[in-house]
Amino acid sequence: MPDDPLPLDLPRLRPLTTGLDPKERARDILLALTAWDFPWDIERSLEFALFRTYALPAVSGLLVKTGEFQTRTRKRYDDTELILSEILENGADHPRGKAALERMNAMHGRFRIANDDFLYVLSTFVFEPQRWIDRFGWRPLTDQERLAMFYYYRDIGQRMGMTDLPDRPETLERFNRDYEAAHFQKADSNAVIGTATLDLLLGFYMPRFLFPLGRPFARALMDPPLLQAMGFAPAPRVLQRLVPAVLRLRAAVLRILPRRRHPHRITQVKRPSYPNGYRIEELGTFAAKPPKQP
Repeated sequence: MPDDPLPLDLPRLRPLTTGLDPKERARDILLALTAWDFPWDIERSLEFALFRTYALPAVSGLLVKTGEFQTRTRKRYDDTELILSEILENGADHPRGKAALERMNAMHGRFRIANDDFLYVLSTFVFEPQRWIDRFGWRPLTDQERLAMFYYYRDIGQRMGMTDLPDRPETLERFNRDYEAAHFQKADSNAVIGTATLDLLLGFYMPRFLFPLGRPFARALMDPPLLQAMGFAPAPRVLQRLVPAVLRLRAAVLRILPRRRHPHRITQVKRPSYPNGYRIEELGTFAAKPPKQP
């Protein structure tokens, strides 16, 4: 996908991905969506995708055990986003993409994580962006864009050593729905990780003293099974109508505005966790070093 400014006369509703093969060019298609057409939407949807995984006690319990999300919530968020973005923006076969993938596999390899848990997390990355854009996107996704999301993350799953990866997106989506129905379960660890993450995300938009006012707005975008598993109260009905309406209004405004002229690269966004830049091999968590012998 181009890094140079787009031509001013490019039709607003014409997808940049037109004509690209969804399997052979899956990364290029997803990069076009992430860097050009839906950067804000995909970033928000992936935040909710990760948030949904915290409704699984197996996932939230592991995060509570490590202690990282309670003590260094912003760094853990940045590390996750940077590792995934290094792979997408550079490609899994590029040296930086390979290094990021190795760092991710090294982190996961320290723990016994069930294949189905891995597969569920992967499925949220495929379908939560699609569901968000279906509701709030300024244009609909094309069939090849949906397929590209599936093929891209299926390839990532293979590189992570997952087994029993479905060959068709419909099969993976059915697994996603069934897994949530069977495994979303209320647990104290869900609330601990969910609250820490929710407050982090609210901190992108408001000072801490306004968090109590902001939390109901965020809960207005959560469905009943997620709320129940997190132990969160539903948002007031007025917010359940207002928040989606505001997001749909945003989409209507974007539809008539000119296209983005420059790509949004997540790896180039400055962040407080790494004010002087970062090294891929230093991202994420590491096994605790044994104490020095006297």
